[in-house]
Amino acid sequence: MKGLQFIFILLMTVNLCDLVFSACGQAEYFIGEECCPMCGPGYYVHIHCAEYRSTTCVPCPQSTFTDEPNGLASCRSCSVCDQTAGVRVKRACSSTSDTLCEPLEGHYCTDPIKDGCRGAVEHTKCSPGQYIKQPGNAYSDAVCSDCVGATYSNGSFTSCRPHTRCESLGHVLKKPGTHTDDAECEIRRHHMVLLANLIFVCIFFVVLTIVMAEKTRN
Repeated sequence: MKGLQFIFILLMTVNLCDLVFSACGQAEYFIGEECCPMCGPGYYVHIHCAEYRSTTCVPCPQSTFTDEPNGLASCRSCSVCDQTAGVRVKRACSSTSDTLCEPLEGHYCTDPIKDGCRGAVEHTKCSPGQYIKQPGNAYSDAVCSDCVGATYSNGSFTSCRPHTRCESLGHVLKKPGTHTDDAECEIRRHHMVLLANLIFVCIFFVVLTIVMAEKTRN
């Protein structure tokens, strides 16, 4: 019986509180026995209202804010954009709004909030033999894919590149290409001889020109 009486009293108390709170207007808060006017955004309650005085509101100190009408006894502390968490300041804190953070360059958000981000990590770096199929952005990671066939990538390419065809350049294959490296070519020996002869002829004509010029002056 006593248990039922306790529950009845509790319910009556809750209902009474609801009636008191509902008696306050939308722009008021309940304190003691009064419905006090709320402070506006950017302010907090310095002195609660009384029977013959209104609420005394004062501006939020630096690095604190309130973003809605309130009956708070102090403002809220501004969030800090911590670079060790992969974020930087997108919008600085003001007396009426909290700091908004965004991912650092080369990072993507892993803890998003409305219009901002609380934490981010670096984009995945593709390994040699892979290409960047989809670049990362502020809210999604990079996507890598493997090279196939006679192609290669060092991990920073946006598509795999075909191996150099040494024969098409008139060279011989020195080292076959892999998915991580291009093919290596070398000049055919007779081409090297021709190149050496060409260089020799060029040097000869340069020297001859200089000699002829000197004779002309004399």
